[in-house]
Amino acid sequence: MKKNIKIAISGRSGCGNTTVSRLVAEILDLNFINFTFRSLATERNIDLKTILELAKNDESWDREVDTHQVKLARDSDGCVIGSRLAVWLLEEADVKVYLQASAKIRADRIVDRDGGNPDEVRAFTVERDRQDHERYLRIYGIDTKDFDFVDLVIQTENMTPLQIADMVVKKAEQVKENC
Repeated sequence: MKKNIKIAISGRSGCGNTTVSRLVAEILDLNFINFTFRSLATERNIDLKTILELAKNDESWDREVDTHQVKLARDSDGCVIGSRLAVWLLEEADVKVYLQASAKIRADRIVDRDGGNPDEVRAFTVERDRQDHERYLRIYGIDTKDFDFVDLVIQTENMTPLQIADMVVKKAEQVKENC
């Protein structure tokens, strides 16, 4: 496979886009790009919930994260970018993938990853989904419920990350063969 392929993977929190993006990048020996609010929080030594609160009323936080990750992808010879908006913001991506899972499954995965009270995490996840959707519409005019344009939609609930990654790799191979 050519090294210059760019793969964008999106999905809501807990769908597996970070894990799957990392796996796909490893399998295809591509750069892995995943600069998110969580990354920015770590970089600035601020709690994720604090950044999310700040982002509610200040779109510069979104723009900073999104501009940075898209620049990283555009400057790369070949990459896998995993983020909520990757499939919308990296318009030139060769392959666009959207991952789906129910709010309950996503919250359970987040609890497994980060800990916390399952009911509180579920409520936080649903509210974050609502806020993200509203913010992306306001800032970019992006309706994250409309992903009909992507190359591959994967329901991740009953699949392992490796199974999902294999599907993405196969799609990438098909796309590159047809170029």
